[in-house]
Amino acid sequence: MRDRVVILATGGTIAGVGKAGKTAGYKPGSLTAQELLTHVPGLEQITGIETVQICNVNSDDITAEIWLRLAATINEMAKDPSVKGFVVTHGTDTLEETAYFLNLTVKTDKPVVITGSMRPATSISADGPMNLYQAACVAAAKEAVGRGVLAVFSDRIYAARAVTKTSTYHVTAIAAGEMGAIGVVRDERVYLYDTPDKRHTVDTEFDVAGMESLPRVSILFFAVDADPALLRFAAERADGLVIAGAGAGEFSESYKAVIRQLSIPVVVSSRIDDGIIIPDNLLCENTIAADNLSPQKAAILLKLALTKTNDREAIQQMFFVY
Repeated sequence: MRDRVVILATGGTIAGVGKAGKTAGYKPGSLTAQELLTHVPGLEQITGIETVQICNVNSDDITAEIWLRLAATINEMAKDPSVKGFVVTHGTDTLEETAYFLNLTVKTDKPVVITGSMRPATSISADGPMNLYQAACVAAAKEAVGRGVLAVFSDRIYAARAVTKTSTYHVTAIAAGEMGAIGVVRDERVYLYDTPDKRHTVDTEFDVAGMESLPRVSILFFAVDADPALLRFAAERADGLVIAGAGAGEFSESYKAVIRQLSIPVVVSSRIDDGIIIPDNLLCENTIAADNLSPQKAAILLKLALTKTNDREAIQQMFFVY
């Protein structure tokens, strides 16, 4: 069989359909993986293609069960030597979360590339076809081997740990803040200039094979006059918490009073896009510093950490290395 890239479709705007030419008021997750390929002429001249429809949903409806199914599919198909790499098509709202989850759970050094679009397939100048074309080029490139999960959007290549959505409507909404892109794509040529330093894929301790669910982690956004009763409510229903604190992970004395009474792990991140939370800055004992992970990515790492341990120091060490 010809060497190939596997496209794993999950839905999102890239598979969206709406009124001809319009960029709003469309239905995400309308086109199948095979239908997406009809908009990408010339792709099979670059590599063989196989498609798998994982689901076809708005990315706000992505669940842990879908994550586990996606990781299991990649891990199984990666055993085939004729599979060169993978492309995951995904809605942009939660693309960064799926990217980071896969970065911690797929057990292959073959390229796994996630992409999507800001405009539906029926809009004028839809960005999905080029993003898909470029993502497949990266997935087929030997230069992408061993760099962890990557995201490709608007000619740029990002590491999964750093990628984030920065705008509700700009076509270049997917970026990586102060971390920046690690490469670019020009036509079918792939140029990579950096390798992520944090542990990923085959070097992680997380094995989700056979799992049907993940520990429940809730995120609380701190703001002036935030009600600590919500913190208690969330803690009663979760295995762990992430607090999106102000500044370098700050929150009120009333929050601290509640956190000191909790028996579940509490990770402190920031509601600010860029920056780092370090243990020395934590003003509440028994909390865990999220490093520079966003609240949503900190929640993913905490979910996976809780499959291994409840020990605060051990979980803190995981936030240092992942």
